[in-house]
Amino acid sequence: MAKLTNEQEGKETVEFFKDLDREALNTERFIEKYSKPLAVIFGILVLGVLGFFGYKQFVVAPKNVEAVKGFLAAQKNLAEGKNKEALGGNSAANPGFLGTYNEYSGTAVGELSAYNAGLLKFKEGKFQEAYDLLDNFSSDNKTLMAMKYGAMADAKSGLNKNDEALQLLDKAASASDDPYTTYYFTRKAGIVALGLKKNAEAKKYFATIDEKYQDYDNGMSDSYIEMTKYY
Repeated sequence: MAKLTNEQEGKETVEFFKDLDREALNTERFIEKYSKPLAVIFGILVLGVLGFFGYKQFVVAPKNVEAVKGFLAAQKNLAEGKNKEALGGNSAANPGFLGTYNEYSGTAVGELSAYNAGLLKFKEGKFQEAYDLLDNFSSDNKTLMAMKYGAMADAKSGLNKNDEALQLLDKAASASDDPYTTYYFTRKAGIVALGLKKNAEAKKYFATIDEKYQDYDNGMSDSYIEMTKYY
């Protein structure tokens, strides 16, 4: 590459700064022309950021605290065998699991309250209400999700909808990485399939237990597999 002379370097430097001046002028004109819309957009962005942090601090955080209070009070009643009080939902003084869910459904504690309320509704024999409450629960915990599907399956069985119960038990069996949880719901699915005369499906479930979960089954899967041939 040819070496630039001082004069050439000077010319290029001048041109460079002229380009910068032109760009700066264009930018200034753009800002001048669109100053009002830009101010509005900037204001919206600032308000959005402040609003987000304000919501987290002044709305979500207090709601979480109140939700936890309701949940712990309901949990205490449940531990003392006061199922009706634990379920609650009849007064602000004692929200129980049901009231905590209804009031704070957008929080994690509110969703967990729905799960517990669903189990208590199941104990009362109110299977559709139990199912609906359980269906509103979600969690990143895979074992809890398996338990949810299992409880929903029980609610469907209570409603004499055993085909739907079997589908839910299949989901429960595959939802968790915990081997015992998987074994438990696989076995339950096999028994329900057997009761529905779906022997091929039942055999599939019991064969899975025989292959992967013998440590938990004490050899019972062999007996169930035999039953699929004649039951």
